[in-house]
Amino acid sequence: MAAKKKTSTATSSRGRKQDRARVAGGQDHEVRYEAKKSGRSASAVKKAVKKVGTGRKKVERKLAR
Repeated sequence: MAAKKKTSTATSSRGRKQDRARVAGGQDHEVRYEAKKSGRSASAVKKAVKKVGTGRKKVERKLAR
């Protein structure tokens, strides 16, 4: 039985998946981007990530309040 090769549309040209649905609270460039996008401070973004998790939609909802 031959194994099927998995192909994914979420694979980048580097060959690994890109996870754009998450905010990495420890990555300064992601925190700065989200802070600029939402008009909030970087510390507010880090607090939101800590409070609601790394899901981008949840973080954006928390920052919109």
